[in-house]
Amino acid sequence: MTDVVLPCLNEAPALPWLLTRMPAGFRVIVADNGSTDGSPGIARALGARVVSVSQTGYGAAVHAGLIAADPDDGVVCVMDADGSFDPRVLPRFAGPVLAAEADLVVGRRRPTTWGAWPVHARVGNALVANRVRRKTGLHVHDIAPVRAARRTDLLGLDLQDRRFGYPLELLVAAGRAGWRVTELDVPYLPRAEGTKSKVTGTVRGTARAIRDMRAVLAR
Repeated sequence: MTDVVLPCLNEAPALPWLLTRMPAGFRVIVADNGSTDGSPGIARALGARVVSVSQTGYGAAVHAGLIAADPDDGVVCVMDADGSFDPRVLPRFAGPVLAAEADLVVGRRRPTTWGAWPVHARVGNALVANRVRRKTGLHVHDIAPVRAARRTDLLGLDLQDRRFGYPLELLVAAGRAGWRVTELDVPYLPRAEGTKSKVTGTVRGTARAIRDMRAVLAR
């Protein structure tokens, strides 16, 4: 059984589609970060385990999901809960880790429509990914929006960021640790109607993400 951590904050419109498409053998942990739209109840009704996360922040939700995952050195996948990724791609990500061919498998977003990924977000992502390549030597072009690794390995990195810098800190730490990192293309869909990006959806969210990532790259 492979655990799938879904960091969640008000993703009720996306959860039914997402959870009903989860592949066999993948067990869902919804790490709820204070949703007020009924997301936890929807997730439970569809068979997911829900973990309530009192500390705000994307990294806090992911970390809580990892703690709640199977402790027996299993593989854990992480993906957004807004419907922008089809969970049927997850076996492609977990497979190389299960086969001991990679320590970390990450996704490179390939938008299915022009509007799925705003231009300013693409440009910002490309600039940060370039910094990661120069800093770590990893051949990556995205900031790990979907990823898979063994739970014990992830916890062993002792990542500290609990906000938007978490995926970036993961890549930097994996590079420093000499991990074998594989990047796979993944279709990037328009997020479910009624959900809102926590980064590009607001000026405040964008500013926070920039601040968090700058702090990670400055270390």
